[in-house]
Formats: sequence, structure tokens, C-alpha cells
Amino acid sequence: MREISKSVANQRWGNYSLTSPPPAVYGLAQCHGDLTEIECLLCFTESWTRIARCLPNFGRLYLDGCFFRYGSYDFYNETVDRTRDMLKCSSNLTVPAERVAELSDRVDRVLRNVSASAVRNKGFAVAGEDGVGGVAGVYALAQCWSTLDAVGCRVCLENATSMARSCAPGEEARAMNAGCFLRYSTTKFYDIPDSGGNNNCPDLWFIDIKDGFLAIKEKPTFFYVCCQISIFPIVVSSCSSRVRITIVITSSAAATTSLVLIGAYIGYKKYSKKKQMQNNLIQLQASKSKFSLYFKYKTLEKATNFFDDSRKLGQGGGGSVYKGILPDGKVVAVKRLVFNTCNWADDFFNEVNLINGIRHKNLVRLLGCSIEGPESLLVYEYLPKRSLDLVLFVNDASPILTWEERLHIIIGTAKGLAYLHGSCGVKIIHRDIKTSNILLDENLTAKISDFGLARCIALDTSHLSTGIAGTLGYMAPEYIMRGQLTEKADVYAFGVLVLEILSGRKNNVYARGSSSVLQSVWKHYKSNNLAACIDPALQEASNVLQISLLCTQACMELRPPMSEVVEMLHDKNHVVPQPNQPPFVNTSVLFDKSSNRSST
Repeated sequence: MREISKSVANQRWGNYSLTSPPPAVYGLAQCHGDLTEIECLLCFTESWTRIARCLPNFGRLYLDGCFFRYGSYDFYNETVDRTRDMLKCSSNLTVPAERVAELSDRVDRVLRNVSASAVRNKGFAVAGEDGVGGVAGVYALAQCWSTLDAVGCRVCLENATSMARSCAPGEEARAMNAGCFLRYSTTKFYDIPDSGGNNNCPDLWFIDIKDGFLAIKEKPTFFYVCCQISIFPIVVSSCSSRVRITIVITSSAAATTSLVLIGAYIGYKKYSKKKQMQNNLIQLQASKSKFSLYFKYKTLEKATNFFDDSRKLGQGGGGSVYKGILPDGKVVAVKRLVFNTCNWADDFFNEVNLINGIRHKNLVRLLGCSIEGPESLLVYEYLPKRSLDLVLFVNDASPILTWEERLHIIIGTAKGLAYLHGSCGVKIIHRDIKTSNILLDENLTAKISDFGLARCIALDTSHLSTGIAGTLGYMAPEYIMRGQLTEKADVYAFGVLVLEILSGRKNNVYARGSSSVLQSVWKHYKSNNLAACIDPALQEASNVLQISLLCTQACMELRPPMSEVVEMLHDKNHVVPQPNQPPFVNTSVLFDKSSNRSST
């Protein structure tokens, strides 16, 4: 894989074999001709992570953009494998009976054209006919692997064409042979890179005015696959990672003005983003020496048994976490960041830069990272009790947490947040405090984890205006409504967390026909019936419950800072103010009743 990746980076395809010592292994990877260089690298990276799941067997992988195969024999000149070649047909189009033959003829014609063109054009071609008279258009792509000569390419595509024809009048077909790939669709799914030699410039924007629309296309950089310009409507193609922004232009004067403004805005945003990325990389390289360990990707890959499912400790929005055993026997937790999200690089640098330099017994300890492989990895201390949600909400969880153990977890979490909110010299707002992000060691000491969404602001800064991120049910009302982020957002989430710990019930704002934990506890609190909402295993929790309700006040000014929360939890004689406002967000605000979707 490493040898092939070098060739893919240089020429968009590669093959490599190792025959001694046995067993022999032959590998081949190739991107389709409609991908940019950056998209090709992204597709190859995705295939790298997926194909590893085939081990110890050999396998093939067909993605909508690239192909990867490895086997025990020299298959480089193989055109057809009748036992393993595949055909995938979609459902039939709704076409009047009298037009079915016309559509089938169009499919046949386009497939013949694209196959013939590919043989003449070094193995790649696209072809299409637009829809006419109510009959759908047909578009096709053909790609032979570069290890085949022209004769082998023709043989493979003739076979693939025969296979794909049988799908008509289906709206789409994919013929996946040993030596080639052929696809047709009634939707134009390909987008040929600029032929003027501009493919090597990932920062270049191409402008095309057609039929009254201005289309601006960005070639994505390696880290930021998705464009983050929020003032224009964005449509992301489902067939590639290209981003298109379409704006209606009503006059040539407006078009000229818009081009100038858009060009200036794009230039500024891209320059800022590029500088930030360069600074992140410099900081990350400089931070290597600060880690107690800096890991090679292959070391972590072997430590987790190639990220085997049996080693998985958990799955979150930022990625999966696996148990790893290093060569010296040390057990660690390896976080494998999700690669196909717009902000995965931001999340990675957040976790490295924010918590690398801070130490607290109630924060999970970052041991190191790896940035040299096909994906970024973070390495943490391993905590045998795993996450709090697995202890609280699993039916067969044993033993049940005692009151002392729950109070120990609550106080530990409070101390960790108080440290983040100013005791470490800066103000770090976590933004995603919840039971799955509270890890437990062998002594049930709580450790806050997952800093991918965290934000750092100056101690003298009142708030930060930012896009909404986090988990519904734990997000403070002012943050949901106005995007106003302060440390009081963490206080609110902490209050919900404590209610879950006390009640033994998971907060679920999505549940129809039942109230959230916060609403339920508030109702029982107002009716002086706390016994109905506290876990029967607890004997004395009323004071802590009142503190949690105070943390979840709708008005953020009424929520205490975490340093005061720690003091109230420690001092039984501390007077806890009475909460005097409904401390919950009405769930009707969060959902569109007609569509049953979140309005945030």
C-alpha cells in the first residue's frame, strides 16, 4: 500500500508486488479520469481504509472514483473474471411503453461510443446524450486499468457493455470487471477536470457563466474537502467531493460586480484558511517533541489489530476509538478521526493543541498522535471502565453505582470543567459534555474526553459567536437560539448530565410522547416529589439535584460558575439558591411538527 500510494500521488495509478518471501502479494490501484489529483488521493485513502477489512483474504474494491485490488497472483493483464465480475442495475425508469425502445437505443449508442473512445484515449472516456422529447438523457463513463494494452481494454469494455445493456431501461448500471469499470446513468455524474493544465493548482477557482447562472467551482484542498462559505446556497455533488456554488445573475453589470465581490471574498477566505492550516501544521510538527510518545501509523495499526471491530471501544461523531496494545505491552486508546467530514482537520488540531499542554486528573490524557498515515490518529490513556453511559444506561450493567460513586463522578466532572473554564490560564469551552464523553478509570474517577468541538477564548472575553455544534438535549437555550457561546453552555450541559446520573435515565429530546429528563425532574421538583425522579439506589441526593437544576436555568446569568458548583458539592452547609425559572427548552422549539425534523 505504501509503495502504491507513491505512484498514485505521482500518476493517479500504481501497481506493486512482493513475491519473496512468500506468500506473494500483487496490488493495483487506479483513479478514474474525471477526478482531480486531490480527489484521487482522497479516494485512494478511503479505499486503503476499507480494503484492510478484507484481511486475511484477498479482495477488490470499486468506489465511484477509484479501484483497488490485491491478490496472490499476477492479475495485471486480466480483463474478465466471470466468477467475480459484478453488475449492479438500478430500478427501472417510469417510461411510457412506446418510448422504452427509444431509451434502450440511446443507452446502447452511448455505451458503444464511450467504449470505443476509451480504447482510443488510453483507457478513459465519458460520453452522453441529453434528454429530448420526454426521454431521459444518458451519460456514461468507461475506465480501463492502465496495466492493460488497447486490445485488453477493448475486450474488457465489450464485455462490460454487454452486461450494462441488460440493465436498460434502468436509470443506472455499473459493470465492474477485473480489467475495467463501466457506468451509465440518466443523471450526469462525471465532471471532467480542466484540460488546460490547471489540475495541479488546488487553490484555483474556475468561473463559468451559462444559461443565466454563474457557477464557481473550487478544487478542494487535502484537508478541507468542503467549502465553508455560508453566505451563498451550497450544493454538494453526491458523486464527488467537488463543491459548486450557484448564484442567479440578472444582468451583465450585476455579474461583473458579483464576480469582483465574490473573488475578493473567496481570496480573503482562502488566504486566511491556508495560513491557518500552515500554522496548524507548524504547531503540530513543533509539538512532536512535547509528547511523551510520537507514534508511527503502522505501529498503531498493528496495536489495534488493524482497527478490528473486536477492539472498538466506542463510536462518536468525531470518530471511532479502539483499544491498542503497544509493542512494550502498554495499553492505549486510539482515536481514528472521521475523514469524510468538512471539519475533521479542525477537530484534530483542536484536540492536539488544546489538551496537549494541560494536565488535570479529571481530563483524559493525550499521549500522542500520528499524522504520517492515510488518516490522522490520536492516542490517549486507556481507561478500563470506558464511558459513563455504558455504566449508567446498559441494562445488564453490574454493579449498580452507589450514591458515593455517583457523587465521586459528579464532583470529578465539575472539577475538570472548572479547570477548563479558567484555572488552566485560558478559558476552554468543551461544547459537548455528555455521558459518552465522560470516561472512568479503575477507581471510577471521571475524566472529560473528546475535545474536537472545544473552543478557546481569552479570560476577559464574555462570549464567542459561532455555529451551533453539540448534542441536542445538552445544548443551552441561548446557544441554540443565538449561537452565543459562553462557559455557561458547559454549565447547562453539566446540569443535564447530573440529572442523568441521579435518575439513571438517559435524556432524550427525540422521544415522542414522553418528557425529557430535565422536564420530568422539574415537574417532580415543583411538586415536592423528588422520590419519583431519583434512582431508588440513592438515599441522599436532593441537594445535588437542586444544584443540577440551578445549572440548567434558562437564563445563563442565573447559572453558577463551575468553581462555585464545586464548592457547593463539597460543602454541605453551603446555601443552594432555589431555581425559579423553568430550566428546560420546550422541545417544540427544536422540532418542526410537520416534518419531524430539527429546526436547528
